[in-house]
Amino acid sequence: MEHVDLVILGAGAAGLFCAGSGLAPGRRVLVLDHAQTPAEKIRISGGGRCNFTNLATGPDRFLSANSRFAASALARYAPGAFVGLVDRAGIAWHEKTQGQLFCDGKATQITDMLLDRMAGAELRLGTRIDGVARQGDRFVVATPGGDISAARVVVATGGKSIPKIGATGLAYDLARQFGLRVTATRPALVPLTFAEQDLALCRPLAGLSVEARITHGAGRFRDALLFTHRGLSGPVILQISSFWQAGEALQIDLSPDRDVAAELKAMRASRGKGLVATALAQILPERLAQAIATEAGLAQARLADQPNPRLEALGARVNRWQVRPVGTEGYRTAEVTHGGVDTRDLDAKTMQARQVPGLSFIGECVDVTGWLGGYNFQWAWASADAAGRA
Repeated sequence: MEHVDLVILGAGAAGLFCAGSGLAPGRRVLVLDHAQTPAEKIRISGGGRCNFTNLATGPDRFLSANSRFAASALARYAPGAFVGLVDRAGIAWHEKTQGQLFCDGKATQITDMLLDRMAGAELRLGTRIDGVARQGDRFVVATPGGDISAARVVVATGGKSIPKIGATGLAYDLARQFGLRVTATRPALVPLTFAEQDLALCRPLAGLSVEARITHGAGRFRDALLFTHRGLSGPVILQISSFWQAGEALQIDLSPDRDVAAELKAMRASRGKGLVATALAQILPERLAQAIATEAGLAQARLADQPNPRLEALGARVNRWQVRPVGTEGYRTAEVTHGGVDTRDLDAKTMQARQVPGLSFIGECVDVTGWLGGYNFQWAWASADAAGRA
């Protein structure tokens, strides 16, 4: 049987970073992954540029049953520490918006940096993990190539999002096996889908993007909204999807900072002979204005002929659009998984299972879900550093 000091299951962002943080003289660190290439999520993130952190990182930017759990790790490994690594690696970057940092070049630069940082550890790809068992004060990881004995095991296999790049529920299975609780999981940072009657509006507008504002529960976001053939997407929708649950309605403002009803009334007084759709197109993109006017039965109606209640209803349709999604596009396109290994069963400083010394869970598989914009990568770095240094 092969013997090592630390086995890390998963060669994603958290796993690779944990390997680098876990290195020490005389310590043997091994990273296992069933994939043929490491860190596929890094490669595809940020449109291939990798939104590797967010300068606005704080516990308030994460969802969890325990809203304070992430605070310790995030405070001990802040965004500036990772930016320092990026700078020392000579990787050019830029701030896009709202504290989001992206590579100027390819996202794979980040992966290369992490691999360099963990030099001295062994990365073993194409290795299926068949099981993990406790034997005395050590763990035995079963693989097709033989069993591996380790003093410590860190589970960094991620959540269920984007199964086409190899995502599985292994972390949750292992957590349950060792007696840890797992909170309900669902796709997060994911496009929302509509019923057929609502798609009548969305389908003709597929590809159109507008700025929108959504408030739902504790989520308040203003960003781009994208109409799709299946419903709605875009940053503002991905953000609110983490707060939305099946059966709930959303209220969307398609023209933030503008009182559409008041503007239509003002235009009626000055240019009442014009069409409602033409007036609405002064406020919204023409395609959207025409679609909403048509939906209201006012495509060819003159503005002068519309009473106040009708213009107020039209304004409400824009500023307070009520829609009830029927679901999401699922894990296929979800950027992360909401929920996961229950933080009540983990030590916030070391990420170790309270009742299973030597077993830790980090990254996406834990019930800590960041907002869109680099927060989930920062959680990967911070939780991995906590576990690696422990």
